[in-house]
Amino acid sequence: MGLTVHLLGSPWVDRPDGVPYQVRSRKSWALLACLVLSERPLTRSRLAGLLYQEADDPLRALRWGLAEIRRCLGVEVDGDPVVLRLPPGAVVDVDVLRHGSWAAAVDLPGLGADLLDGIAVRGAPAFESWLLSERRRIAAAAEAILHEAALGRLAAGDLVAARGLAVRAAGMNPLEENHQALVIRLYRLAGDDRAAEKQYRAVAELFARELGVRPGAAVEAAMAATRESRPEADDASLEAIVESGAAAVAAGSVEAGVRSLRTAVRLADRARSDRWRLAARVRLAEALIHSLRGLDEEGLAFLHEADRIALAVGERAVAAQARAEIGYVDFLRARYDRAERWLTDALSVADGSPAITARVSMYLGSVESDRAFYPKARLWLEKAIGLAADARTEAYALSMLGRMHLLTGNLDEAAARLDESTRVAERDHWLAFVPWPQAMRGETFLAAGNPAAATRLLQQAFARACQIGDPCWEGMAARSLALVADAAGDPARAFDLLADARTRSNRLADPYVWLDAYILDAQCDLGRRHDHPETQEWAGALRRLAARTGMREMTVHALRHCAGPGDEEAAALLAGVIAGRPDAS
Repeated sequence: MGLTVHLLGSPWVDRPDGVPYQVRSRKSWALLACLVLSERPLTRSRLAGLLYQEADDPLRALRWGLAEIRRCLGVEVDGDPVVLRLPPGAVVDVDVLRHGSWAAAVDLPGLGADLLDGIAVRGAPAFESWLLSERRRIAAAAEAILHEAALGRLAAGDLVAARGLAVRAAGMNPLEENHQALVIRLYRLAGDDRAAEKQYRAVAELFARELGVRPGAAVEAAMAATRESRPEADDASLEAIVESGAAAVAAGSVEAGVRSLRTAVRLADRARSDRWRLAARVRLAEALIHSLRGLDEEGLAFLHEADRIALAVGERAVAAQARAEIGYVDFLRARYDRAERWLTDALSVADGSPAITARVSMYLGSVESDRAFYPKARLWLEKAIGLAADARTEAYALSMLGRMHLLTGNLDEAAARLDESTRVAERDHWLAFVPWPQAMRGETFLAAGNPAAATRLLQQAFARACQIGDPCWEGMAARSLALVADAAGDPARAFDLLADARTRSNRLADPYVWLDAYILDAQCDLGRRHDHPETQEWAGALRRLAARTGMREMTVHALRHCAGPGDEEAAALLAGVIAGRPDAS
């Protein structure tokens, strides 16, 4: 065995020579975690201030800690910034959890345990703030892996293993509707209707008690899942059903189209027609994810099945398409490490297809923008725009590029890209998309000192979003209208609009999680300026959300909104990394 570093749970190291070495200092474990998890190498002065600021000689204490890591791992760890050089084949469990396959991650001995469990570092408030954020992020990664592994086992037909994994995911986050929906679906598919009904009742009671709501569309759809048998169908019949279902979805009759496509999946399975098993699953998944809101979870299950079938029969393009859509759902749910892995895998099997490459590049650019890796985001989004063969990919990529410019304060570029996105969408008659770029364009008007133009455009965007019934577009437009209200001297209306924006954007089980953080950030900002009594509650919610998901810029904002011991220093550290200056303050 090679070198293996375990940071999940109580930390330990497996060395290739089998010689045990017990790290004597908790701060040395903390230092090792910093070196492993930091996005860029940190300078000695930054590490010393993070962990050893109360020592008589912080840099000397740091040298001692680095020496202990060197003895424990038997590797080089030196320089300024400090670089940890692990040998080829070395395994670090947190890296496997975040970037490895679910098959490897699900077998990690510490899966589900806290990062550095039992390790507390006194006199280092900035490190404690950082560790709290990292623990939340690692916990979210473990939860995502369990859910993904359950879908993988389901795709392989192993319902027992899938159910065990799904139950573990639900145990980590019982209020996540998609986890509960998957558990219920697996009971139904196994024919255990009694267990499914018991789980449904328990979920309904939990949601009513804790959230004051009924289970949503994802749970209801799971209760309807069955293993119904259907008459046989030949290829001609299957083609007719798949194409008619897809045409119904495209024409706006989404529910009727989805019913046809579900029937096509069952018929194709019975006929053992690989071609139509794939076509029906991909078309159905796309309809569930992009057209019929609240049912991403069911769509994910079909995508995992399509990926498995496609690879087995050599249909690499279909596998790439399925992986791209899995990555898209992970992007929406802010599972960015998993999204990046699926999207990168999609590129590897796309064999250079311009259409698939354009879509994957668009999704990767969106992931990097959410995480505040703005230079990478720009490269991916510009590549997507250059390769786009269809108007919808071009319009979406332009909107995300415009958003990136808006977030980085480049208002002229933001306005140009958002206007172009709107024109492309309108030219393609994709009117359901238009409120998204319009809402952000309204923000550019407001930031440029033109509240009248902002108001006109945002009211139009909000009305369109409500007509369509899209939670994300409604939430984004309502957030922007709140900023207009505050600029007009009506903070009470601004706070009401922001509360309404969060309610709207989160009303289904498949929200765009970054948008929730964006709305929370506006609540915190206005709350601090107007001394709102709920500001700290909002700041805490933003901090938890940003830490779990790895939204770097939102984490910086949350730390500054919270302003607790060590928070400002931790925010300065992360802000410097975002700017590309690891030692910036």
